[in-house]
Amino acid sequence: MKTKSRRERLRSLIQTRGFVALGELAESLQVSESTIRRDLEQLEHSGDARRTHGGVFWTGSPSTMRVFGNRRDTMWAAKSSIGRIASELVEDHDTILLDGGSTTYELARHLVKRPLQVVTNSLPVAHLLSSSESIDLIMIGGSVRGRTAVAIGPMADTMLRTLSVGKLFLSVAGITERGCFNSDMMLVESEKAMIAAADQVIVVSDSNKFGKVSLSRICGLGDVNALVTDSGIHSEWKQRLETAGVGLVLAKVPDASNREQPTKPEQKTRDQN
Repeated sequence: MKTKSRRERLRSLIQTRGFVALGELAESLQVSESTIRRDLEQLEHSGDARRTHGGVFWTGSPSTMRVFGNRRDTMWAAKSSIGRIASELVEDHDTILLDGGSTTYELARHLVKRPLQVVTNSLPVAHLLSSSESIDLIMIGGSVRGRTAVAIGPMADTMLRTLSVGKLFLSVAGITERGCFNSDMMLVESEKAMIAAADQVIVVSDSNKFGKVSLSRICGLGDVNALVTDSGIHSEWKQRLETAGVGLVLAKVPDASNREQPTKPEQKTRDQN
């Protein structure tokens, strides 16, 4: 089997199964484990897989839920960096709640091997973490939004009211001086229940979301403990967050300075997190 064909087959096997032992991969592809390790370096470099003791986890887009596949935009590098930096705010054995969204999915990719208790309403996040032996995964039930693959509604809200978590990582569609926003009113109600269940609220958002307002307000800036964004954030917003008492964590992104947005009047947006 040629190298390119073997690597495509390797990628497909890991994506389909979620976790595969190195010995199984070597047997399936009829090559040595040393060859498999070299092939895996490429997958790890692209962020699609992560090796652990005796095997490898799939950390790329879900094989059966390509929710974000057609939504990769110019901010995806920023979202990936935000996810990596946000993962450093998570300590081993934490109990955390992950909201649905492309940025929280990027965060989840960096948590696959960590010993954690994770609650989520996101099918893609749950699918990603379900193969991890180190993660105690709790899935929120409810009505599932097809476009975003998140569980929301009265059933989700009722379950959230019975839970208590240390940290909530929240994805939003817009941030203004009035707070954080999303365009789905039912989702916002579930996100309010998430905030009530958490000791700390951490918003993960790329810098393009600042100055934008959406249909429904999730919370005020004063309800947010920390905000993780990319280094493209405008200096005026840094000052506003400091004034509001929000801890700011910046993820460095190449050429982020070229994307700095001047402070503008609030803009209506229907963008999803």
